[in-house]
Amino acid sequence: MKAIWYETQGSAEDVLVFGEFADPAVRPGEVLVRLRTSGCNPSDVKLRAGARPMGFERIIPHSDGAGVIEDVGAGVDPGRIGRRVWLWNGQWQRPFGTCAEFTALPASQAVDLPDGVGFEGGACLGIPAMTAYRCVFSDGPVEGKTILVTGGAGTVARYAIQLAALRGATVVTTVSNPAKAAYARAAGAHHVLNYRQDDVAAAIMDLTGGVDRIVELEFGANLPVTEQIIKPNGVIAAYGSANEMTPVLPFYSLMFKDVTVRMVLVYLLSDEVRRATLAGLNEILESGSLTHSVAHRFDLADTGGAHQAVEQADKMGSVVVTIP
Repeated sequence: MKAIWYETQGSAEDVLVFGEFADPAVRPGEVLVRLRTSGCNPSDVKLRAGARPMGFERIIPHSDGAGVIEDVGAGVDPGRIGRRVWLWNGQWQRPFGTCAEFTALPASQAVDLPDGVGFEGGACLGIPAMTAYRCVFSDGPVEGKTILVTGGAGTVARYAIQLAALRGATVVTTVSNPAKAAYARAAGAHHVLNYRQDDVAAAIMDLTGGVDRIVELEFGANLPVTEQIIKPNGVIAAYGSANEMTPVLPFYSLMFKDVTVRMVLVYLLSDEVRRATLAGLNEILESGSLTHSVAHRFDLADTGGAHQAVEQADKMGSVVVTIP
């Protein structure tokens, strides 16, 4: 099969190899998927660059993707052959991910792709949409609640805005420029603030009187605002804190509001939570109400360009690798 792989960590142009790779064998409990798209996410790029040890001598990158089941291993319903699926955790604690013509992985990690969703949309779902779903709904329904989604032009944030608005929440988001503001409004945000120009805390209090939940991209850096705007019994669901990786927590300020601080890592969802997340996402997908934003598309042979696009901070939308 054609595939992208690397054997050492470094820049995309230095370490990514495109060529022929041995076809994967399907084992008991697994499905063999003929991939049509592969999603390139920041975690894929950071691992390739050296953020964490490789763990394996040779890695086919990317955890997300979509395609068609071509074969099944022992114990898997053969009726799944020919089904369109989207994949999650394709390269989590495994050497060979989705940036190839084929991948074999546990059958539960191949989720039926609703008829109205294309392979491009399927490649966007795994890390971004599942993270967003967990952050938004981790502590119950959101109808009638006010939710702040920080960094509203981000990939996870765009899904979070949609999911919260679709389920009846009032959504506030923060962005850095007018183009990103328009992008966030198009996703369904009710109030959009420019954090470089506005007094965010004062504006949120004026608009809403405070928020019930926060879907947080930059936990540490945003704590001075968070402690002012979070309501009693509020929830902070944080999936990042890159700008302040060892934040100082205003413990008593949050404690006296009985605030829940939840760290979200989509790779490690419990079986129960993951089942609920997958079911909830597919229900919304089947309704046709969830949209997907693709910022860049690259052919498999140009996966290095996909990695470079992800490294650019100004992109709006997912980066997808197409596989002929």
